[in-house]
Amino acid sequence: MTMPDAAIHPFEIHVPDEDLADLRRRLTATRWPGKELVADRSQGVQLATIQALVSHWGTGYDWRACEAKLNALPQFKTEIDGLGIHFIHVKSRHEGALPLIITHGWPGSVIELLEIVGPLTDPTGHGAAAGDAFDLVLPSLPGYGFSDEPASVGWDPGHTARAWAELMRRLGYTRYVAQGGDVGAAVTDTMAILAPDGLAGIHLNFLRRPPLDVLAALFGGAPVPGGSRRRNGRRLERSGRSS
Repeated sequence: MTMPDAAIHPFEIHVPDEDLADLRRRLTATRWPGKELVADRSQGVQLATIQALVSHWGTGYDWRACEAKLNALPQFKTEIDGLGIHFIHVKSRHEGALPLIITHGWPGSVIELLEIVGPLTDPTGHGAAAGDAFDLVLPSLPGYGFSDEPASVGWDPGHTARAWAELMRRLGYTRYVAQGGDVGAAVTDTMAILAPDGLAGIHLNFLRRPPLDVLAALFGGAPVPGGSRRRNGRRLERSGRSS
């Protein structure tokens, strides 16, 4: 999967003022529908809720503060399979820190992971032991944040999982772990299935493929021999197919 240009380039975010002004103009120009006829959400999202949301993004949100927070961390881009991948890479000051790649979810971004950077890379500064330290790699999924948008289909969890393995290889990590939730869980789970060299383990906070016993407890099916279970008289195999 290595590309001819495997260089890793420093990256900073500088959104032009005119882009922010254009966004505010478009938000201000929103044409609102009439107010809903009921007091609940049975007719959809209520007008007041949407108006408050637009007001927040139009006048209340400070993008420059967020931009500065991101730029305070080491950011990079590298091209994998023709796509520019953006990622944050924060190394711990503790020797022997375990490399950890974390994949965000949908419709999120690496911004949702910023609050864990300090505790994971500097555990002693947050009441934990030096042995709990990680080197963090926080990539932006293809088409999200400041990663490039794919020009063709095919960037499924498997493709992204292989790209993440290549990214860790480029960073020089020969042993690492991975974590993810939501769409990030699909990528991380697929990394474990593909079993790239160096991946020592994964953690998911979204259970993509629950154990059959858990499914049985949740949905009332009874486990049956051979790694399958019965539900409503049908045998469900591990592959998810029924017969």
